[in-house]
Amino acid sequence: MTTDAGRLTKAAPLTVVKPKQSLGSRLAGRVGGGILRLFLVLVGLFWLVPTLGLLLSSLRKPEDMSANGWWNVLSEPSQLTVDSYQKLLENSDITGSLVNTVLITVPATVLVVVIGSLAGYAFAWMEFPGRDWWFLGVVSLLVVPVQVALIPIAELFGKLGLFGTIFGVILFHVGFGLPFAVFLLRNFFAEIPRELLEAARLDGAGELRLFVRVVMPLGGPAIASLGIFQFLWVWNDMLVALVFSNSGSQPITVALQTQVRQFGNNIDVLAPGAFISMVIPMAVFFAFQRQFVSGVMAGAVK
Repeated sequence: MTTDAGRLTKAAPLTVVKPKQSLGSRLAGRVGGGILRLFLVLVGLFWLVPTLGLLLSSLRKPEDMSANGWWNVLSEPSQLTVDSYQKLLENSDITGSLVNTVLITVPATVLVVVIGSLAGYAFAWMEFPGRDWWFLGVVSLLVVPVQVALIPIAELFGKLGLFGTIFGVILFHVGFGLPFAVFLLRNFFAEIPRELLEAARLDGAGELRLFVRVVMPLGGPAIASLGIFQFLWVWNDMLVALVFSNSGSQPITVALQTQVRQFGNNIDVLAPGAFISMVIPMAVFFAFQRQFVSGVMAGAVK
């Protein structure tokens, strides 16, 4: 005689009922990824069309460019030549302006990154009177448009003897690049774990050593992103350079604009000059794109 307590019962297997999908949903799920990838590839190729057109135009003779469009090179590759680049190297205005662009962009980028990093660390982890109010004052400078400060700063530079010099252009870019740099790096440095900094201080690290050995390596992605932003902004700028530079300190953007205004048919110099002016910042961006993406995504996933 068996009792209920001695009986062995088997639990019924659990079954998961999947919701029934329509035919359209199943087809969209299968082909959606492929269509999306194809769309992104087409968008990328479409974005590169102007760059490709400028490159091929810079490798054609002026008479060929005036006769038909750049796409005719695809059917007549014999039109390609490097004569325009040879003529570009013989143009002292373009080559000199390209050197001026490097002399302006590199210091303006380095100074913003270095000063912004130091200030960002100070606002994030150092205690001093009025720290939060000073930071709010720096952030408030972000809303000041560049156009508003052109005339007052031009008058100030004229009195100081900086107007028309490369140093004056650098100083303007540094002044207007620092508020964003301090804001970006301060918020990034503030996310560093306090325990890590306290452990370094217990090991005897001072503020400078702590900044160089701990904060800078951890803030590498954000610093690289800031450097790319600043480099692209300064390299492609024409408004500030047009106001504060002269014929001896003008960058490539102003030199090309001058060539268009004075020699409208000088396309054999303008095309290669414009391509060089565009391809250098593109090369910088693609060379540091991994750091740029890491800096942009920093803090998005915890």
